[in-house]
Amino acid sequence: MADHKVLFIQGEDGKEVTLAALPSGVLISDALTGAGIEIGQPCGGQGRCGRCVVQIKSGKIRRRSTLRLSPEDVENGYALACQSVIEGDAEVIIPIQEKIERKLTTERSVADVTIPAGYDFLFSQNIRTIPLSLIPPSMDDQTDDWNRLKTAIRTSTGIENITPSLHFLQTMGEKLRVANWEITAILDDSINNNYPGWLIKLLPGKLTSDESIWALAVDIGTTTVTVWLVDIASGVLRDKASEYNGQISRGEDVISRIVYASKENGAEDLQRRVVETINNLIDIVCKRNKITHDQIIKSVIVGNSTMIHLLTGIPSASIRYSPFITAVNELPVLSAREIGLNIYSDAVIDCLPGIASYVGADITAGVLSSGMYETEKLTLFMDVGTNGEIVLGNRDWLVSCACSAGPAFEGAGVGDGMRATHGAIEEVWINGKTYEPTIRVIGGVKPKGICGSGLISLLAELFMAGVIDKAGNVNIHLDSPRVKRGDTGGEYIVVFADETSKGKDITITRVDIDNLLRAKAAIFAGFTVLAEQVGVVLEDAEQILIGGSFGKYINVEKAIQIGLLPDVPWERFQFLGNTAILGAYHALLSTEQRKKVTSIASNLTYIELSADNTFYEAFMSAMFLPHTDLNRFPSVKAELLKD
Repeated sequence: MADHKVLFIQGEDGKEVTLAALPSGVLISDALTGAGIEIGQPCGGQGRCGRCVVQIKSGKIRRRSTLRLSPEDVENGYALACQSVIEGDAEVIIPIQEKIERKLTTERSVADVTIPAGYDFLFSQNIRTIPLSLIPPSMDDQTDDWNRLKTAIRTSTGIENITPSLHFLQTMGEKLRVANWEITAILDDSINNNYPGWLIKLLPGKLTSDESIWALAVDIGTTTVTVWLVDIASGVLRDKASEYNGQISRGEDVISRIVYASKENGAEDLQRRVVETINNLIDIVCKRNKITHDQIIKSVIVGNSTMIHLLTGIPSASIRYSPFITAVNELPVLSAREIGLNIYSDAVIDCLPGIASYVGADITAGVLSSGMYETEKLTLFMDVGTNGEIVLGNRDWLVSCACSAGPAFEGAGVGDGMRATHGAIEEVWINGKTYEPTIRVIGGVKPKGICGSGLISLLAELFMAGVIDKAGNVNIHLDSPRVKRGDTGGEYIVVFADETSKGKDITITRVDIDNLLRAKAAIFAGFTVLAEQVGVVLEDAEQILIGGSFGKYINVEKAIQIGLLPDVPWERFQFLGNTAILGAYHALLSTEQRKKVTSIASNLTYIELSADNTFYEAFMSAMFLPHTDLNRFPSVKAELLKD
């Protein structure tokens, strides 16, 4: 079959041109990836999000789907790259892709983290620095180098069960001889009881008492990746850095990424993207602290089950299908070389254990750092994100579940939704008489969209002001220019076109409202079912702990008004920030805390919400504002009756 000549045109001036020879039937998205041209596919290439739109200037292209495209769009040559195949010579215009701004945390914030009380490098954690003076081999002593080293370590420390990598053995002999047999061995002494100690590296001579020993705590979030640089000699957190997960352009939620991973070279692409993200952050903290990558000898990593599978290249498809089983919940010790992290090649990679398909190591680490596993109080812990993981219990028992909220509260699935970057509306107030909004925008610039916290605020204000009813229907009969009838029903114009940075109205549509209702209903239904399963009343929770970076920006009053959070006194809520990476930090610095993570993972009971109709019934009840049963939200009911 003859190849077709396809011209890809990109750049603001249209002067960046790439010519490719492609056979019939190739998806435009695959062709772009092969040509090294970035095209966003937040839905994983399923044709649902409409973000991979391109324009066909000329030629023969067949559209498999026109979802998200109007008849006018199709007439003007627009097509979805993930749903359109090449069937002849063509010229394709690639719109300028949305750039995600890095969210780097500065060094000024590191003081927020306190070194664990009583921390002692020699006794608290697993890394051992062992100064050794080996007797050189001779004609009378023919012991091989490896056994000579093992014997010296055993004699000095009593540690017998250790293992090296092949790379360690390949470089060991030269290092011993260059150091004249006076060396310091660095090993990780039995991370947990299931694995032997890991011999990391040999250094010439002896370490001084004030010498830093570097390690990382890493949280791989579906949206954001965070790296902490830790001096484990002192326990001090030296630096933090974070940025958006490079996988986002291939799927904004875990299901989309699992779908994308099942495509040809998809899993490899996702692994490369997340490793690049982590390595970029490692570059930043190394440069800022004037250290080399080879000085970092250990990393504790957390993330949800899908993120850990994608990082390590382990197939994730079984997570998506009933009975929703992971390939592995607790990985063995890995080396940096095995997954491509740019630190010392034999550095220990300790991925903390997860629990189930949708409750991973980020939650076990969060339960650890939040302290809920040792309190007598009935505690509800949640990580509000795309996956909506929830844990209920106290020191005697813990149960968990996950409810797929989707990425709506992170700005996806909403027409004018966006991430929390410059130009995002983060707070909205609506006058109950004029229906006019007042907004707050990140960066104080002209708005271009609405981020998650802004969407929660907007939905609550629309409901409390009477612009929408409890089912989310917009009252198009209001005397306001902000209300209009759109293609999918009533719409509310938050910002008129001439006041935005993009020259178009920023609106919330009936479809947008439905997506937000589904997201909040899924989370609240998860709370409800989890409480019912163990025979407690949700409103009896004595403390509600909210983890995750998104949780820091939630307005509790607004979240209660839409039925996202239970209607309890505000003082019961605690916003803990990134509990996942804090748990990784504690596990890095404490052998006992590391053991507790394993214990938490073993003892936490997972409830699969799709096992029966209970979740569906609770979900449908929560699909209203704030809920079908208004008595569950007495403060909202009182406010509505007052008006």
